[in-house]
Amino acid sequence: MRGSLARAILALALFAGPVLGLVDAASSAPEEDRILPADRYTTEKAKNLAKAHLGALRELNAYIYHCVPWVETEKQSIGFFKPKYLTEDDRYLSIRIFIEQDPSSAFAALDLNNRAAAMFSRYAGFLLKTMTKAPGILADPGVGGFIVILEWRKQDGSEQTGRPVHETIAIYVPKPLAREYLSGTVKIDELARRARVMGWDGEKALGEIKLPAWEDNFVYTYKVPNYQIDPEAKCS
Repeated sequence: MRGSLARAILALALFAGPVLGLVDAASSAPEEDRILPADRYTTEKAKNLAKAHLGALRELNAYIYHCVPWVETEKQSIGFFKPKYLTEDDRYLSIRIFIEQDPSSAFAALDLNNRAAAMFSRYAGFLLKTMTKAPGILADPGVGGFIVILEWRKQDGSEQTGRPVHETIAIYVPKPLAREYLSGTVKIDELARRARVMGWDGEKALGEIKLPAWEDNFVYTYKVPNYQIDPEAKCS
């Protein structure tokens, strides 16, 4: 699809909405096991980053838990990971989320590249901004960039080993590119062009993929019906 009108139509048609049955505030604390403990890292650099920024990691975990309740953060997915394609011990702040959504015939009818583009447009920029709320993250020279991993259920009924198939994209953003995006110098479409994006169809690796992208403010505007945010949560 090309042009702003086509992108707007696509963005409106893609999702039937998150799957939720929540009616009360998520008043409990988020699970700490979403954060990789410092003693699980294999290098001193990574261990030191995990210790120095533990408060920021906990704030990130809590923000997603309370303020974006239709996604699930994967266990031990918040932390400082080394992209496999890099040779040096460059550490990227990472998060992996599973996105719950109702079945949508419009979304299912798209090819994987356009489904991935829709997910990138909706969540990549938002998560980058959320991951850098703590000022120490961008200022730390030990943080080389950011990894955003998005996973969702494939809606064509496919199964592998008796389980539903998930589609996944991993987005690798070096810190200089992240700074450009966060400052407004680079827009979301250029972020998509310049970031490294790897794709998976179930367990099948698709390698690097190139995606279009557009502005999508869904995460900032969507309100889950009957869901009450914990009054102590910082969702602004």
